[in-house]
Amino acid sequence: MNKKIVFTLLLASLCSLSACGNDDIGSLNDSIIVNEGSLNENNENSSDESLQTTAAGYFVTEVPEATVTVVTDESGNPVTEPVPETPVDENTAPPEEVSAETVPTPSVIDYTPSTAAPGTPASTAVLPADAPTEYDYNYGPAPTVYDIPGIKYIDNVLIANKSYSLPADFYPELDQTCLNQFYKLQNDASAVGLNIYLSSGFRSYETQDYIYNDYVARDGQEKADTYSARPGHSEHQSGLAIDVNQIDDTFIGTPEAIWLEAHCYEYGFILRYSQSKQDITGYKYESWHIRYVGTDMSYKIHSKAIEMGDPYLTLEEYFGIDSYYH
Repeated sequence: MNKKIVFTLLLASLCSLSACGNDDIGSLNDSIIVNEGSLNENNENSSDESLQTTAAGYFVTEVPEATVTVVTDESGNPVTEPVPETPVDENTAPPEEVSAETVPTPSVIDYTPSTAAPGTPASTAVLPADAPTEYDYNYGPAPTVYDIPGIKYIDNVLIANKSYSLPADFYPELDQTCLNQFYKLQNDASAVGLNIYLSSGFRSYETQDYIYNDYVARDGQEKADTYSARPGHSEHQSGLAIDVNQIDDTFIGTPEAIWLEAHCYEYGFILRYSQSKQDITGYKYESWHIRYVGTDMSYKIHSKAIEMGDPYLTLEEYFGIDSYYH
């Protein structure tokens, strides 16, 4: 900026202060700072950082990157011109507004409890007299029933085995009632000096797919099928299965394993893969794998097992179903 423009700007500012008597000076405050200074005109600083000029007892500093542009005519007088509007390309579509309707929904399905009728009755067992009621500490409500196509229920008990699979996008996570009942079981075991802890709960279809194929690569499919479920067939995907402590045969025969097998039904669980039942369940004996069904059902199954002289009835035996890959 040359001296002529700066001096003209200064005169315009002084006019606003003395003669104009309006608020036009306010429009310059964002870019021009006026302070008292000396009358020495040689104080001009022509560096790139700022431009300073003094006159009439005032010191004028132009702030770098000022937001006000001063336009002069041929005589050097300031000219106020409206800022031209940015031309709009008629061929350019305006930006779309994002509304609640256009926000993508989560990929996980939001499952809601079913209002459908109960599954086909397969048992007429009477609830044993010693079963807890809803007012008792150990009482465990039946787990949530989902009205989802492709899920097999019998007496409102979800079935996930080699014969009945779960949809790949079924993602209920670990059932909260199941978890609460496990905490009761854990606390009571601790009271008698035992340490039972959760090692594995819910597993998604994708996680089971990875685990199963890793076992197949290591041991071959025939052997892997004796101890690992194919994706979609795992009880862990139902959100109702829990593996405790060591998830291998070293857990067999431990005080925790013995207590768990004898008492898990009192909290709504059953030992899912019993000893000597591989031909029925399709899986080897797993002393660490319990399945939540609620106390009403667990007491019925336990009572039926005692009646038959078999300590551990499987769901396949109780409901009269099979378990093999069709």
